[in-house]
Amino acid sequence: MTLMVVPSTQVLSPQLEIAGGRRLAGELRVSGAKNSALVLMTASLLTADALRLRNVPPLTDILGMGDILGSLGVGVQRSADSLVLDGSGLNQSSPPYELVNSLRASFFCIGPLLARLGIAQVPLPGGCQIGTRPVVEHVKGLKALGAHVTIDHGVVSAVVPGRRRRLTGGRIHLDCPSVGATETLMMAAALAEGETVIDNAALEPEVIDLAGLLTAMGARIRGAGTTTITIEGVERLHGADYAVIPDRIEAGTFLLAAAITRSRLRVGPVIPEHLGAVLTKLEDVGCKLTMDGSTLEISADEIRAVDLRTQPFPGFPTDLQAPFMSLLATAQGTSIITENIFENRLQHVAELQRMGAAIRLQGNTAFIEGVPRLSGAPVQGSDLRASAAMVLAGLAADGVTSVQGLEYLDRGYADLEGKLNGVGASIRRLP
Repeated sequence: MTLMVVPSTQVLSPQLEIAGGRRLAGELRVSGAKNSALVLMTASLLTADALRLRNVPPLTDILGMGDILGSLGVGVQRSADSLVLDGSGLNQSSPPYELVNSLRASFFCIGPLLARLGIAQVPLPGGCQIGTRPVVEHVKGLKALGAHVTIDHGVVSAVVPGRRRRLTGGRIHLDCPSVGATETLMMAAALAEGETVIDNAALEPEVIDLAGLLTAMGARIRGAGTTTITIEGVERLHGADYAVIPDRIEAGTFLLAAAITRSRLRVGPVIPEHLGAVLTKLEDVGCKLTMDGSTLEISADEIRAVDLRTQPFPGFPTDLQAPFMSLLATAQGTSIITENIFENRLQHVAELQRMGAAIRLQGNTAFIEGVPRLSGAPVQGSDLRASAAMVLAGLAADGVTSVQGLEYLDRGYADLEGKLNGVGASIRRLP
């Protein structure tokens, strides 16, 4: 009797296979800012009118937020790069846990829900596993506006007491300039009675973008982009037609793709003021940068070592720390990177070491001794930006690099491999 041995079937995780060592040339188009679009989408909860957002990137996180809003009764229609959100059917104050668990931005719903309905129950947020993302500042601010807030079994419950269930303006001092808290409280205060002042507010471009949308909807806001934001509450907000700003993190990633492959690329649209610290560091390492309208041209030859520390805007963004480390792994000399925002955002170091990078960790600081070439290897992205860092390293490495962790990558980059292939990269998505 002959026995037939049937090989076991293995389900391969999606991965990118990158043939490295190619020069890039051409132009890369920057999508709308994910971190801005997600917040702007939740502003649809503030009005019964239709809200149209343009330049919205086609990302899994955007789809996830659409599902969350839909579960609350918001109508969601997508066409090309636009979204139409209709909040007239809002009939729920609590998004389901299974939808919010994987999306950190889901917590932004609490501010507008509380402002419009006077009640909200939102599970604590999920997302990339890069350390704690506390909501202490959000809760403190909502309490200052008159809400009763409790946290029980991972759910934040907030209610506005009284018959009118309307928040009341107040003065809020943030102990740290949290972007999420600033944006949450701006939306909550937009419909509050009276004036709200947020001290030590975040300065990020996404905060200014939210203020722009809320103003277009009829809100009265001044000071966005400074440390003090003042919101004069109004009775109601109306719909608007608004374009999302370009994604500064995607733009930075594309600029680093040129630098790490020692190439010349055009990247746009770019708002250079949103990338000030990044552009300074790119010039420090030896890149040449030229603005042409809204397009930035970058060329790179030899890359020098630099030191950098992540900081809130206008400092160097934590979201580009991992991608910049890939570049510095190929620089001449020793660089030092200190991560000051998240305590668990250096997991990509071990993966870069697998590719031949010479990196030593000491607490939240990485010491990077540049090597002439990286070597292709199987690597795993542990979060969104770490996955992007692996792709950049693969572009520069000798041989083939296989990058897993695409469930993270697809949350923040729209067709990254397609865009890079369009300027000369060789990347395949498998299986």
